[in-house]
Amino acid sequence: MRILLDHLTKVFPSRDRKSGNVTAVRDFCFDVPDGKLIGLLGPSGCGKSTILNMICGLEPPTEGTIHFDDTDVTHLPPEKRGVGMVFQNYALYPMMSVLKNITFPLENLKGPEKLSKEEILKRAYEVAGLVQIEPYLQRKPRELSGGQQQRVAIARALIKMPKVLLMDEPLSNLDARLRLQTREEIRRIQRETHITTIFVTHDQDEAMSISYFIVVMKKGEIQQIGAPQDVYDQPANLFVSKFLGIPPINLLDGRIESGALYIGDQCICPASDAKDGPVIVGIRPEGFIPDPDGPLHLHIKEVEVMGRDISVVCETPYAQSPSIRAIISSEQAVDKSNSDIRFSIKPGKLFAFDAETDQRLI
Repeated sequence: MRILLDHLTKVFPSRDRKSGNVTAVRDFCFDVPDGKLIGLLGPSGCGKSTILNMICGLEPPTEGTIHFDDTDVTHLPPEKRGVGMVFQNYALYPMMSVLKNITFPLENLKGPEKLSKEEILKRAYEVAGLVQIEPYLQRKPRELSGGQQQRVAIARALIKMPKVLLMDEPLSNLDARLRLQTREEIRRIQRETHITTIFVTHDQDEAMSISYFIVVMKKGEIQQIGAPQDVYDQPANLFVSKFLGIPPINLLDGRIESGALYIGDQCICPASDAKDGPVIVGIRPEGFIPDPDGPLHLHIKEVEVMGRDISVVCETPYAQSPSIRAIISSEQAVDKSNSDIRFSIKPGKLFAFDAETDQRLI
């Protein structure tokens, strides 16, 4: 199922006279390819969940249209859209068995959509096998781990054989290990079912590891769309560069002068295509190469051994944060007795952003 979101805008009216209306989503345009998993990524309050609610019909858009393939579903009731929804809090019925929770959406169907008990059970066992919870069908939700409960919620959404699957922060309540396991399962299930899926999260690792495309959002607006690695390697603006990356990108005050990029009095690299003026320099932590003749001179605060990597924590008066963090291979020796270190920068790991507009220049 292809989903076309055409100039979607959602405005919530103010609750009092003192505050104005709140625009949760502004002029959102995106074409979700058939059978792909797309990640909506952004901080809390950026409009991700509002977009899901408009797609499934829980919220009407203020402006714009929603198409499933060639059908305009903008004003279609939720139950007529063929959408499955998985929530953050699982929303399982505590007094029902896992099997009953899964079959519940089909038991109240009427008319031509009504299924026999045999068909309902057949579907239930099929989706239970898909999400690998067959041994737990007679248990109650409280007898399951968080990851198992999330799989039950996914099975309940899949039993309706939806054309579209919407997942709103589905892993937020899981610990780190379960989060990793469950996101791998979600990716496997999506590949096996080929259901068009939109996955909402504020966790960049989740979005980048399982998504075909990611849509990075800020304050209801799209900041960048692309394949996860492409967005990481080529951020469109300062916000995207800061939002993607762990440890986060290092930011320093710099300037472009006479075709070169400077940090203080240090000429870092050529910048012949950018106009002169102040810039914000971003360097990914993995972009540093220890080099006695390197152009970037920093003061060492601490050297942290992290197994396969070494984290060199540095400082400079031009940094926008207290520390600059360089991640290098443990095979590269760093003399801890030295107070200073020089680095070269790997190609593609350094960016310059306009100090006024935040748009990327180089």
